[in-house]
Amino acid sequence: MSSKTFLTAATNANAKREANLHQRLEQYEQARQACQQAIARYDQLDLLLHMLSETLYLCSDLGRLRTVEGVRSDLTLILSLIEEIDDEKLPKLLKPIRSHIDDILVPFRQVERIHAELLELMPEQIVDAFVLAWHHDHLFYQSHGKKKHYHRRESEYWLNFSEGLLDDQFDEFQVLVFEKLDSIVKASSLVEMVNSLIRPDLNSSKGQITQETLNLIMFYHNHRRYRSGRRQGKAPIELLTGEALQGDWVDLLIQPKREASANANESSSPVLALVPSHHGQTPPSEIPSDQAVCEPSANADHGWQLTDVAAA
Repeated sequence: MSSKTFLTAATNANAKREANLHQRLEQYEQARQACQQAIARYDQLDLLLHMLSETLYLCSDLGRLRTVEGVRSDLTLILSLIEEIDDEKLPKLLKPIRSHIDDILVPFRQVERIHAELLELMPEQIVDAFVLAWHHDHLFYQSHGKKKHYHRRESEYWLNFSEGLLDDQFDEFQVLVFEKLDSIVKASSLVEMVNSLIRPDLNSSKGQITQETLNLIMFYHNHRRYRSGRRQGKAPIELLTGEALQGDWVDLLIQPKREASANANESSSPVLALVPSHHGQTPPSEIPSDQAVCEPSANADHGWQLTDVAAA
């Protein structure tokens, strides 16, 4: 190979390598820009979702209980900001949330009523302090690690603050505020809770679950008692109604059936009556026992009749 040919081949090889390098650099730059845009969208969405989650808390960071209109306004604004993120999937995902905003706001109507009741009993400053103590105590059970210790310290701080202002009335008011706030059922958590509770049963039924099975699952989860935690020994229905259950959930489940069976047995018992002699051949006292005739009572229209009793 001549030197000229060799130089030409080397030049072509270098040019090819430079072209490949330039192409790879362009691909890298495009990938870098796409990655930066994806990170920016993620950070923006993460921030908005964090704001959305905080909007659904019963109170603000200052301890002020939220109002229906305030939550509605915040939700509408945050959902609009999320939709502006450059992602075609987001509008479709947010559509069901928008259609159920009224359902999401149901607990906050109860919050407004409770807030008004508390303000009739104590100053707003103390109400806010108790609300913050409850708020951090509530988050304490949902957190882990450093956040768990943080919420415990904050709850204790606001309880000490309230105790310094109330003295003898502190215990009474703390129990009152905590019980009222604990009674509020949050719709956002309720959906997740119900789904997590019945999901194992739905998976095992292979799509063949019936309404009767769902009713049984509902009865169990409403009437079974918690085995641990701050609600230990209490059933959800007890916390909701304030009335103590009279037995285990199994006994309560079969009790209506037992009562229905007992009532059916009592109502279907025949009344024995001796048929008197109309011809005077044999006095009633002389009728042999094997010739006694059973006759339905006047109250029984059709003799033996079963009564269908529906269990509650």
